[in-house]
Amino acid sequence: MKDYFAHETAVIDEGCQIGAGTRIWHFSHVMPGAVIGRNCNLGQNVVVSPDVVLGDNVKVQNNVSIYTGVICEEDVFLGPSMVFTNVINPRSAVVRRGQYAKTTVKRGASIGANATIICGHDIGSFAFIGAGAVVTHDVKPYALIIGNPGRQAGWMSEYGHRLHFDADGIAICPESGEKYKLEKDFVTKMEV
Repeated sequence: MKDYFAHETAVIDEGCQIGAGTRIWHFSHVMPGAVIGRNCNLGQNVVVSPDVVLGDNVKVQNNVSIYTGVICEEDVFLGPSMVFTNVINPRSAVVRRGQYAKTTVKRGASIGANATIICGHDIGSFAFIGAGAVVTHDVKPYALIIGNPGRQAGWMSEYGHRLHFDADGIAICPESGEKYKLEKDFVTKMEV
């Protein structure tokens, strides 16, 4: 007995793993070898290719294709129509199957609507990729990336608020009250 929900129009191939409480909506396709964690939500028209790994509580909005080579850790948000690539130099007449570059989206990161992630780069924990941004390099934890090509425009809290650091390199999230430290162009959350 399955302990996840799949809409009747979804295609769930044999040989994939889907965690308890996950919901898969209209016209989505989960391919063999894909691993989807618990309590995930896959919107309409989502494709999860072979060997993709989605951690627990990943939210995938409508019209997203997650290609082989992509790993999303827990609590990742993938905005509507955002794009992953998995080959750096695609050509129709040249078969590059087996040459897929790896992309890892670390815990708690958010990728905005219509953003593009060029393969072979890691997105740091709790990073925030703005809508329409094109990521062409690794992204630091808590970094805010905007534009094309993507550039860092600041830092974000785990609750998704812009961080403003004082002269001592300390910032406080306005929602959670958690403190963050900026040191040597790297942000960490301070322990209580």
